[in-house]
Amino acid sequence: MRWLDVLAGPLERRLLDWLSPGGAHGLSILIYHRVLPQPDPLFPGEVDRMEFDKQLALLKSRFTVLPLLEAVRLARAGRLPPRAACITFDDGYADNAEVALPLLQQHGLHATFFIATGFLNGGRMWNDSVIETVRMAPAGMLDARHLGLGSHPVNTLEERRAAIGALIGQLKYLPMAERQQQVDQLAQLAGGPLPDRLMMDDEQVRQLHRAGMGIGGHTLNHPILARLPAEEARAEIAAGKASLEHMIGAPVTLFAYPNGKPGTDYQAEHVEIVRELGFEAAVSTAWGASRTPDFFQLPRFTPWDRQRRKFLLRLMRNLSTPAEIVGAGQ
Repeated sequence: MRWLDVLAGPLERRLLDWLSPGGAHGLSILIYHRVLPQPDPLFPGEVDRMEFDKQLALLKSRFTVLPLLEAVRLARAGRLPPRAACITFDDGYADNAEVALPLLQQHGLHATFFIATGFLNGGRMWNDSVIETVRMAPAGMLDARHLGLGSHPVNTLEERRAAIGALIGQLKYLPMAERQQQVDQLAQLAGGPLPDRLMMDDEQVRQLHRAGMGIGGHTLNHPILARLPAEEARAEIAAGKASLEHMIGAPVTLFAYPNGKPGTDYQAEHVEIVRELGFEAAVSTAWGASRTPDFFQLPRFTPWDRQRRKFLLRLMRNLSTPAEIVGAGQ
């Protein structure tokens, strides 16, 4: 088995060289959200400390891992190295600083953290309120019929996972204020106070910046931009950028569209707003690789396979998939 692993390395690199030839093409951008201190029985697929450590080692052995801003500038100049990859995090979870940062430093790797500033310092994203409500709810039925959200059994971990998926699916695309009102009422079914230290505080953001990590904009309140009037969307993007720049005392030149699905979560007008606000590049959550990159709609990939070869094969498949964009890029 060890000989197979030794032989696999050169073959994997050659295939990755073919799929990711460099110049302006073949950039793999990975998305993470959280790195848990230990596995979560409710979400066994969520990346934890041990798994993230393994994935970083694998990425370092097979890819040239670059800061995202550097990769963007090299790609624009047609000088991207073969097998180029970037690591990104969305939202601003506290474990990014507490768990992910030390591991990145141990491996000598860089990541860019896209932060929704409205949830820092004790805030909580609406989807986490749903998750923690269902996690804490007493066994039996979670009855949210008075909110129009149905009744959900929560006796087993599988039932709790199903309830979380169903509730998030019903709430996701509601207007932001209505959604938060519904979530606040739903949280009353938890049977106790929800955790309020899931997200970073300002000092942890500054800690990431001092460590040389990238800090990127992700709006103020993480709205679905396509569901907002254009001026509200602009204000959300601009406010998040200004807040981060004040916090770290440096320009913020990268942006991640909240939720990030082209044509559903953001439109061509939002791409133009991001460009007008002075960002150098932006990322979506569309999978694939850009053959002719639109630097304001760079695709990203969410890894989930735990087995090494499957993880690499999925990355290779992602590199062979054309990326979705909206409008005409530049």
